[in-house]
Amino acid sequence: MGRGTLRIYLGAAPGVGKTYAMLSEAHRRVERGTDCVVAFVEHHARPRTEVLLHGLEQIRRSEISYRGALFTEMDVDAVLERAPAVALVDELAHTNVPGSRNAKRWQDVEELLKAGIDVISTVNIQHLESLGDVVESITGVRQRETVPDEVVRRAGQIELVDMSPQALRRRMAHGNIYQPDKMDAALSNYFRPGNLTALRELALLWTADRVDEYLQQYRGEHDIRSTWQARERIVVGLTGGPEGRTLIRRASRMAAKGSGSEILAVYIARSDGLTAASPKELAVQRTLVEDLGGTFHHVIGDDIPAALLEFARGVNATQIVLGSSRRKTWQYIYGPGVGVTVARESGPDLDVHIVTHEEVAKGRGLPLARGARLGRARIIWGWLVGVVGPVLLAVVLRSMEDAPGLANDVLLFLFLTVAAALLGGLRPALASVAVGSLLLNYWFTPPTHTLTVQDPENLVAIVIFFAVAVAVSSVVDLAARRTHQAARLRAESEILSFLAGSVLRGETALDALLERVRETFAMESVALLERSSDVEPWTCAGSVGPAPVTRPDAADVDMPVGDNLALALSGRVLPAEDRRVLGAFAAQAAVVLDRQRLVWEAEQARRLAEGNRIRTALLAAVSHDLRTPLAAIKAAVSSLRSDDVAWSDEDEAELLEGIEDGADRLDHLVGNLLDMSRLQTGTVTPLIREIDLDEVVPMALGGVPEGSVDLDIPETLPMVAVDPGLLERVVANIVENAVKYHPGRDPVTVAASALGGRVELRVVDRGRGVPDEAKDRIFEPFQRYGDAPRGAGVGLGLAVSRGFAEAMGGTLDAEDTPGGGLTMVLTLAAAPGGGRPGSELPAQVTS
Repeated sequence: MGRGTLRIYLGAAPGVGKTYAMLSEAHRRVERGTDCVVAFVEHHARPRTEVLLHGLEQIRRSEISYRGALFTEMDVDAVLERAPAVALVDELAHTNVPGSRNAKRWQDVEELLKAGIDVISTVNIQHLESLGDVVESITGVRQRETVPDEVVRRAGQIELVDMSPQALRRRMAHGNIYQPDKMDAALSNYFRPGNLTALRELALLWTADRVDEYLQQYRGEHDIRSTWQARERIVVGLTGGPEGRTLIRRASRMAAKGSGSEILAVYIARSDGLTAASPKELAVQRTLVEDLGGTFHHVIGDDIPAALLEFARGVNATQIVLGSSRRKTWQYIYGPGVGVTVARESGPDLDVHIVTHEEVAKGRGLPLARGARLGRARIIWGWLVGVVGPVLLAVVLRSMEDAPGLANDVLLFLFLTVAAALLGGLRPALASVAVGSLLLNYWFTPPTHTLTVQDPENLVAIVIFFAVAVAVSSVVDLAARRTHQAARLRAESEILSFLAGSVLRGETALDALLERVRETFAMESVALLERSSDVEPWTCAGSVGPAPVTRPDAADVDMPVGDNLALALSGRVLPAEDRRVLGAFAAQAAVVLDRQRLVWEAEQARRLAEGNRIRTALLAAVSHDLRTPLAAIKAAVSSLRSDDVAWSDEDEAELLEGIEDGADRLDHLVGNLLDMSRLQTGTVTPLIREIDLDEVVPMALGGVPEGSVDLDIPETLPMVAVDPGLLERVVANIVENAVKYHPGRDPVTVAASALGGRVELRVVDRGRGVPDEAKDRIFEPFQRYGDAPRGAGVGLGLAVSRGFAEAMGGTLDAEDTPGGGLTMVLTLAAAPGGGRPGSELPAQVTS
């Protein structure tokens, strides 16, 4: 049997009509003969919803007793036994009552889907797990009942149930959503127009993203390459030049004009060497585009216009933003440029925007990435000018009635030789010299059509032409190569300066450095490999990119750093001149790796020093605080065993009570010492579960005198996610400490309250308090504030309490009590869906 399909009705807020739409769909399916049942639907006393339940088969619910009350939940076994074709399950994000089959209702739905039952369900946008923080910032209410986004995304169909905020508030005012006694509170809190508008926009955008995923999947399955302008996606083509920031900001303004627009910045690097951009400038532009809500992409491609268009069509972009060319006028001899080519090849489905900027026509510079090597296109043009050009020139000159003369012919051929040297280097220029000399000799020096030269002056002219052409082409080629080499050295110096700066700044992000290597050399993956000795296998200390190699000999390029460390790159073979910069990167990677390990060792050393300090303090504590109760116990036992004195029953009881008190003090001190040892060694492993504070806090007050604590724990508090044992120890230590330093006029107050997704427990005393500069010090081990007596303890209670609180994901801080005294504030995380069962009004509409 195959897996069932899930259909979800998604809404922006309660009351938009999700359940109504689901029940209406069920009636339509029943009329068509589909076996459809109601597994669980809650009508919340809404008349119109309740009416739609009539005529539909409803599966019995399971009854669960919890804290003296009876609750009903969906009976998964009953639904599986009934095995309908379609089951209706309302409120997908609902948290089941403790004792149910599963903790969450979406887990119940998963069982039904695995059994081949189709499920129709409902969920509000605020219950999606990824949007919890966003919803809290909008409404001020933390959603405790959530469902993982992936569960909703896997649904075969998601239908948005939409309603304007005004219509929803009217529906609320008419009593169609909540009872009249809850209506005013809901309208003035959760159901404010601003809240509803923001939640509606969230629902629309999330649904649009889901539709976009369907669209991308469909285009991929049907191999559709043309752009469908269903949503504005703006691709910004970056060259790594300073104009990139202008282009990104312009694209951001364009995207702001349409809601839901997306910005994708892309830099295309050639695969034949170092990237032709400043690493520092690219890093700045990457940060800028991410700050503006876009994404940065690094693509490798030798044909930049084709790669840019391929990327744009691959992401279904609708617009491309490019900068006006930085070329000078004469540089257009190399080609029309990226902007013109992209605009010509984009077709009718892509709009290309050419944006002006301050760098227009200031010169784009030579390709920093390519060093002394000339591009393939330039070399081809050099050979064409050097070989084909003289032939065409000879044909043109022979067809002229008035020949310009041998001297001018020599100058024209010399011009082609120089042009060939500028474009293709020395070899095309030498070929041009040879072809030009032969053509001059054959066509333009008497006797023509032979390779002999009759006039000695013509022979001298040809020889001089040959010599000058060779000399000029050599000088031009050398100057061009020196210029390229200077540009390359400038690129190398910039990269080395960046590496040196990162050393001075103490940057220790190994992954960031390896990513920089991958982008700089246009590689697929980069890995830093190490081994402890020559006979040990290689291990990966860090890597970026897909499928990094595990051995240096398996990489396309490996750069050893010492005997047992190597930088391995995969993607292509680097030319020899690039290895110098790669060596600098490899050395920096080794430094970063060493620095990370030194930081780790320093942390270990700090922990050892802290452990030594604690052991020293422990010895001091043992010398007095532990020996004092032992001495009292020893004295009492010796007295009881003495045969010289006849003790009365009252005296024996007093001595036994002293022994018991001393043993209790010893047990308390040893327990705190063991707890501190567990915290220092990191062996505290909380067993987190959901529990109510009123189950734990009263148990923690057993060690304080009766009547010394005033307890105020509201029953409406949400449950907390804690380790009950650790929480009991934390509360006991805090309360005992407060009672110990309390003057005794009024009892210590222990009160709890909920704030957003947190629960605060406040222990308030009216003692002498603690000054601000000492508030942090009282949480350090073996610290006792002021003139606390030596026998009062070893100063570990608050340190252990804070350690346990942080281990459970909470915090413990000290505040001043208004009017004098000290308040300990214990903050704990509320359990997901930790609301008390049985509340008719959803948590999101309470204030």
